[in-house]
Amino acid sequence: MTIDEMARDLGVSKSTISRALSGKGRIGEETRQRIRNYAKENDFTPKTSIRLNRAQTRNIGIVISSDAYAASIPFFQDCLFGVCEAALLQEYNVLITTRTDYDITGIQTLVEKKKVDGIILTRSMEDDRALKYLTGLDFPVGVTGTCSNNNVIQVDCDNRAASESLTSILIGRGYRRFAMILGNLAYSVNRRRSEGVRNAIEKSGLIAEQQIFYTGFEKVDFIDNIIGEIMSRKVECIICGDDVICTKIMSRQQAEGYRIPMDISVASLYNSSNLNCFSPAITTVNISAREVGNVIGKQMINYLSGNEYVPKSILEYDILFRKSTIMTYNGRGG
Repeated sequence: MTIDEMARDLGVSKSTISRALSGKGRIGEETRQRIRNYAKENDFTPKTSIRLNRAQTRNIGIVISSDAYAASIPFFQDCLFGVCEAALLQEYNVLITTRTDYDITGIQTLVEKKKVDGIILTRSMEDDRALKYLTGLDFPVGVTGTCSNNNVIQVDCDNRAASESLTSILIGRGYRRFAMILGNLAYSVNRRRSEGVRNAIEKSGLIAEQQIFYTGFEKVDFIDNIIGEIMSRKVECIICGDDVICTKIMSRQQAEGYRIPMDISVASLYNSSNLNCFSPAITTVNISAREVGNVIGKQMINYLSGNEYVPKSILEYDILFRKSTIMTYNGRGG
């Protein structure tokens, strides 16, 4: 039996279980005794003492993917600022470490050397090694994204709905031929954005053969080939999976002399300060990464403090329809 199972059976939170078994923290005597009796009856022994038997550090670990530094991705910076704001108000400190898809030694060091009380992952992945490690220890963990584990604190936007909404608006404005360019589909956010765009296209009855989908776009090596194919197939609008991809596409198109939106239109499924340097302004989904960080920071601290917290938060988004997607009477931008 795990703490998760005990919490579910007794109808209480994991933090309540922890306080009852450790003897630390404020909890009603009746609840404490009920939990201890249940643990005794079921011969329960915690698998690890990492969480239950240590002094509180008042530190939160923030895990940023190593590619965020190489690509200077604004989302992670803004999210970090939001977490730091929440931590400062509650007199918590923030320790930062990095990870790759396969190397989680930085996370293991923070946990096993008891440097932090909880960990926040700023990217959620399918079959996530870090998430499996942390939940296996029953260590407090949160993600800026969505996962299937209900014991993980989650803060996200409905990226599927946002992507479907933006694509539906573009279709309603007259666009019929799209190219979608996405990054690694192992990342949950990319899968949901892809699903949203495909849903909108399917519901509209557009001809599938006239749409192009590129996935796994992380390097610019083949960008000229991609743009060449897009233009030769008379695509009307490029939907970029995020601001980083949009920046690369816009920069190369403008360098090659293509006019936006007269020759082709461009939209992005995520907005950031990276897109502010382009003219015309980019049509995009607008989500506050700073708010994402602030909310998950607050919920993690509430959880660690034994206070009421929201296990899963879905934040609002806006569709910013701008001049990069303007159709004229002849079906092209202008």
